[in-house]
Amino acid sequence: MNCRVVVEAAVPVYDVETPDEAVRIAISKTGEMLNPDLNYVEINMGERSCPHCGEPHDPAFIAADESLVALELEMTVFNVEREEHAARIARKEIGQRLENIPLEVLEIDVIEEDTDETEDDEGEEVETADNEMGDDNLVEQDPGLEEARDDEVLPEFEELIDE
Repeated sequence: MNCRVVVEAAVPVYDVETPDEAVRIAISKTGEMLNPDLNYVEINMGERSCPHCGEPHDPAFIAADESLVALELEMTVFNVEREEHAARIARKEIGQRLENIPLEVLEIDVIEEDTDETEDDEGEEVETADNEMGDDNLVEQDPGLEEARDDEVLPEFEELIDE
C-alpha cells in the first residue's frame, strides 16, 4: 500500500516584518534543510484558523520581529502495511532533516493503485520515450545520422570520447 502523508511543521523565522515575508523565508529555509535528500517533499503554506469562530488566519504569527510559520510538508510513502506505519516513516524522514522543528501528522491518504490503467499509461509513456529519444534506432536506419551527432560534440569532450 502507498500513502500520501501531510505533516504540519512550525518553522521559526527571525527578523521579519510581514507575514508574507515570514512565509517566503520559512519555505526557503525548509527547502534548504530538506534538499537534496528529500527533494520530493512538497512544501506548502499551512492553513490556520481561529479555534473558536473558525475564521482563517495567516500561516505566520509575528511577535517582536520573530515569526512562527505553519507549513504543510507532503510526501508519498511506498510499500507500507498500515497508515500508522506511513505516518511514522514520514515523521522520521522529515524530522531527521528539520532539527528542533515540531511536526504533527495532519492527514494520511491511501493511494489507490489501478493496475489496468497503470499498465496502459506506462505503455504509452514508453512508446513516447522511444520516439523522442530513440537515437540508436534512427542510427540503425540511417548510418549518416551518427556522423552528424559526432560533429555536434563540443571540442573539450572529444578527448573524453576518444579515450
